Amino acid sequence: AGKSTVVSLLARFYDPQQGTVQIDGYDIRDVTMDSLKKNLAFVDQETFLFNASIKDNIRYGLTEADDQAVMAAARLAYADEFIRKLPDGYETHIGDRGVRLSGGQRQRICIARALLKDAPILILDEATSALDTESEAMVQKALANLMENRTTLVIAHRLSTVNHADKIVVMDNGSIVETG
Repeated sequence: AGKSTVVSLLARFYDPQQGTVQIDGYDIRDVTMDSLKKNLAFVDQETFLFNASIKDNIRYGLTEADDQAVMAAARLAYADEFIRKLPDGYETHIGDRGVRLSGGQRQRICIARALLKDAPILILDEATSALDTESEAMVQKALANLMENRTTLVIAHRLSTVNHADKIVVMDNGSIVETG
């Protein structure tokens, strides 16, 4: 309770009615939306994929990224191997919302997109909650690569998802009840 609200406030989907939301001591209302978009990357439990090629889905929002950068991001996201096994590889069209891929494959495509963006702040909102154990293990490895050298906010119900965190904040009914 309250976790999605925290994400919505950080992304400025809406502003707080009282108090402030700060990143590195800056009130995010004083930061331009363009700057905020450039410095934040999201990996959500609901994957946002388009009826386009895998390459275009990874490159989404970064049209200047070359094929080598796209493939490097896919390798770090543990997606390159399954992509290369598809009939058209990186040119494979995945259907609306990625329906031609498994849940774990869709997540790894979204992680590759976030890796390619290389934003200094990462928000993971229940990024592994809908995955089976095998897919979750692959996605956890990809997330470890993604979180390296960046500030990461992980929203999760499972403690195993956040066991490597520097700081854990526990929320209940919209309030912070514990930190450690």
